[in-house]
Amino acid sequence: MVLTDEVSRFVRATGPEHTDVQAEMAAFADEHDFPNIGPESGAVLRLLARLTDAETVFEFGSGFGYSASWFLRGGAERVILTEFDADELDQGRKFMADAGLADRCVFEGGDAMETIERYDGPFDVVLVDHQKERYADAFRAVRDKLAPGGVVAADNIMRGPIDFDALLAAVEGDDGSHSDADADADAGAAALDAANEQTRGIAAYLDAVRADDAFETTVLPVGSGLAVSTKVD
Repeated sequence: MVLTDEVSRFVRATGPEHTDVQAEMAAFADEHDFPNIGPESGAVLRLLARLTDAETVFEFGSGFGYSASWFLRGGAERVILTEFDADELDQGRKFMADAGLADRCVFEGGDAMETIERYDGPFDVVLVDHQKERYADAFRAVRDKLAPGGVVAADNIMRGPIDFDALLAAVEGDDGSHSDADADADAGAAALDAANEQTRGIAAYLDAVRADDAFETTVLPVGSGLAVSTKVD
């Protein structure tokens, strides 16, 4: 656990409640052991849509539409949902129709990395939540299509199919804050080498967004961890 149980419970208790359809989505996820961002991170997505006055949101990996429902609750005019699994996308269509939100959704089947090539943007918010080893590629694909002041949010930065201890060692080794920075960097690199591909993918994503002078990035320890990068240049 990255957060204590008490802090997680506090964030959840002070956050928004599900709508009726979102409650059905959450129950569906539980029944099918399907990971979703949860209401804590969902509240952040809602806030990002509201703060950017989002006209268009693009999602790399939408599942059955749970994250999209939060963007729409934040007033997003249009969400482009991408999903490789046709059954999941069909389930998303059903949920959005039940919620009366289908007319604000574009449902795209297939590989999100291929889908993004057909859109010029501009996007106000982008969610990266597909294969972790492809996160950095997704960022590079959308960075020039993001509106000024737009935001890229990436999920599973701190939890999920990753080795958080290895990721922590890697980022601490990168920041040069310890007395023996070279040794820390070597230890961090070794930890990443021994970690799984998903962890290395998240590390590569963080390297990409933190090194890009056109973006300011912060990690929010909600849900499974959200990296939020704002385009400032």
